Amino acid sequence: MTAAGTVGVVLMSMGEPEAIGQVRPYLRALLGDPDLVRFPIPALQPTFAWTVALLHAGRLRRKLAAIGGSPLRRLTLRQGAGLEKALPGAGKYRVYTAMRYTEPSARDAVRRMRADGVAKVVALPLYPQYCAATSGSSLKDLHAAMKGEGWEAPVHEVRSWPDHPGFIAALCGQISQTLTRAPGGLAHILFTAHGVPQSLISSGDPYQKEVERTVQGLRLAFAQSPGSLAYQSRTGRGRWLGPDAAAEIARLGRAGTPAVVVVPLSFVSDNSETIHDLDIALRQAAQDAGIKTFLRVPALNDSPSFSAVLRDLTLAAEAAS
Repeated sequence: MTAAGTVGVVLMSMGEPEAIGQVRPYLRALLGDPDLVRFPIPALQPTFAWTVALLHAGRLRRKLAAIGGSPLRRLTLRQGAGLEKALPGAGKYRVYTAMRYTEPSARDAVRRMRADGVAKVVALPLYPQYCAATSGSSLKDLHAAMKGEGWEAPVHEVRSWPDHPGFIAALCGQISQTLTRAPGGLAHILFTAHGVPQSLISSGDPYQKEVERTVQGLRLAFAQSPGSLAYQSRTGRGRWLGPDAAAEIARLGRAGTPAVVVVPLSFVSDNSETIHDLDIALRQAAQDAGIKTFLRVPALNDSPSFSAVLRDLTLAAEAAS
């Protein structure tokens, strides 16, 4: 039995199918989320999501097959275990996982917190930079799950942490280790973040500015290295944030860049968009562009340095209440 007054910390992620058979339900949930996909006729969005999931599931299935399935869920669970261990006070904190489009869901987390007698909640999205389509959607989902379960508790939200000193330091450590593998320790540093439609940014979403804050913090530590920012994993039509990562790699190749170190900024856990879109697809684009050395900085995953970041964010959110 959990002690009275326990703080429930909910780590929130988009989630990703672990197996091929989970792809269609995942895509239906993802494409049916109006915070992520702004369909012009809301009443028809479920039909749109069902149709696209039926017709285009093959692309994600092939990606998952190429990488042997997504490690995102198990990495997130390990992050939760690392955070619970890092937090002070025996039994005071319990960590839960809530995936937006896969299991365990926000409703699963709410049911467990209620059964455990949680007194207050720290909602901690695993997205360093706030975006309505990710952090905002996950936070709304948690509140909706609490309402749906008829359970009330104070919720203290961590909105974003794009330039948290511990986050920047942890990434700098990963970048430094990766640069040692480049010839002479020298390379162009390509910072990448997940792309979003330009219309979202034009409506006032802070995502682009927060990504740039992360880059600014990292550039201070690597001012001697050339660097640039690009956006990856574009899907659908319309104008998206740019430049596109593949286009930037092509530009670097034309400029005669011999070595590139890619730093994914918006993923704290490795998943298909780092293991496939960067390690496989972008690496091939670099080879085609004549870039001889292509290295990718691993996500922070369940490293002790990242557990410390999550601990600090949790304690700060609780203290601000």
